[in-house]
Amino acid sequence: MAMAGFMRWLVDPSRNWLAAQHCKAISRRLRKYGLRYDDLYDPLHDLDIKEALARLPREIVHARNQRLKRAMDLSMKHDYLPEDLQALQTPFRSYLRDMLALVKKEKAEREALGAPPLYQRTIP
Repeated sequence: MAMAGFMRWLVDPSRNWLAAQHCKAISRRLRKYGLRYDDLYDPLHDLDIKEALARLPREIVHARNQRLKRAMDLSMKHDYLPEDLQALQTPFRSYLRDMLALVKKEKAEREALGAPPLYQRTIP
């Protein structure tokens, strides 16, 4: 119990200075390429992510794909977004967290009821 409390404190940016510094560093790197933290999730390695993305509105998925394309283009050019565009980025504004929580909750409920999974959990 005490170890769980320590771990929560260790990764909480509002309570731990080192966690806050790590959050700032991640934020700076994501802003340079115009990405959000949820863009880093890979649907090929977690089928829950794939299912959550399939349930999101088409506009949100399209915006995600455009951010990923822009980031790959900037990376290949060894360039970053201009400073004025970096200031407009919101790297920790989540669009996937709620849907992913719903997918995981439904999966856990299906397992508790003994129903077969909706999709096979194989990694390509």
